[in-house]
Amino acid sequence: MPWDDAAIIDLPSRSEGEPPAVERAEGAAPRPAQDTTLQNAVLRYEYRGAQVVEAQGEYDLHSVGPLADALWRAVETHPMVILDASRITFADSSALNLMLLVHRTGKLRVTAPSAQVQRLCAITGADGVLQIRDTIADAVAG
Repeated sequence: MPWDDAAIIDLPSRSEGEPPAVERAEGAAPRPAQDTTLQNAVLRYEYRGAQVVEAQGEYDLHSVGPLADALWRAVETHPMVILDASRITFADSSALNLMLLVHRTGKLRVTAPSAQVQRLCAITGADGVLQIRDTIADAVAG
């Protein structure tokens, strides 16, 4: 498979009062732009009844497979799916098409899109279609 070097990591569910690892306190240091130990990694965990899919790295026709697998598995099992797009460093039309297809299920919310993802969505008009939120907590709240 073209995406053999990618990883999907299922993390344990979070309790109701426990914030997910991806949410940081205000003023906390931002993460490095790219963690070379987890290039093109997809993390999944449950938070307040929603399935959070955190994508990291570059997603194009040849590398979008693990992200697609994670999102479709999440859609099958959860009433809400949140894509944390803050660590996506590159996304092409394949990744955008995936987001739009998952959006059609009525379950997807995209949070904290990186500058590259924001630009892709703005250029294509997808930012007017996708439900984009600032934080995971905002996405869960509505």
